[in-house]
Amino acid sequence: MRRFGQAALQPAVWRERRVARAFWWDGHPNFGDALTPWLLPRYGLVPRYSSPSTARLAGVGSVLEFLPRAFDGAIWGSGLMEDAPYPLPDAEVLAVRGPLTAERIGTSSTVFGDAGLLASRWLRKPAPRWEVASVPHGHHRGHEGFARLMGSALGASGSSGVRVVNVHQGAPGAIAEIAASRTVFTTSLHGLITADSYGIPALWTVLEPPLSGGDFKFRDYEAAVTPGRSRFVAFEDLRSLDDVVRLARRADASTVADLADGLESAIAGW
Repeated sequence: MRRFGQAALQPAVWRERRVARAFWWDGHPNFGDALTPWLLPRYGLVPRYSSPSTARLAGVGSVLEFLPRAFDGAIWGSGLMEDAPYPLPDAEVLAVRGPLTAERIGTSSTVFGDAGLLASRWLRKPAPRWEVASVPHGHHRGHEGFARLMGSALGASGSSGVRVVNVHQGAPGAIAEIAASRTVFTTSLHGLITADSYGIPALWTVLEPPLSGGDFKFRDYEAAVTPGRSRFVAFEDLRSLDDVVRLARRADASTVADLADGLESAIAGW
């Protein structure tokens, strides 16, 4: 299987040889899953991909169901895919994606957030290049209704173009494309997370085919970032890209900053 991010390791980190046996999903290229090996070197850790049974750290993504129930390594910003109990009583919980995951794995940890929120601390926000960054999950790139909406006129809102972001690329490229937008429209959770990291108004929707676990990972994440409020909009309520721009909302910047601080403190202390 292909590994991501290894070429970007900082020489100083190699000299320190602080190796982290980490697990992330690597079944196919995907920028959200590639965040773990991209981020860890920035916090003094050399990521070495390990299987769930031998890993000492679980990172970004809905990966917790892959871990054995007796897992006694660390969890950093990970989440569950399914809305069902999955106790991990021996895990060292540094942070989990949101309070719904925390409840279902049986932890009292209150350090929440997906580590993708740290992206803006390592990649400068570029000047806006397009009005909307559309971030379809890989399952939705061929969705006909989605394609029609992306081709609709922006009308009175004005248009500097639409960028359909390919999620099957490395983290820096996808992040840069999303960060160069004025609005983010996504069916990929890490499209929303990247928008929140950079303070970009965003909304998310669901399309056919449904994702594994339904909308649980979105609800889990937003329970931490926008508690009591969601940026979900039903796809049938979006008639044009004007609607996308009008309905998109930012996450609270201070909440995002607090979650990012907590994630950084958690991995720094590990």
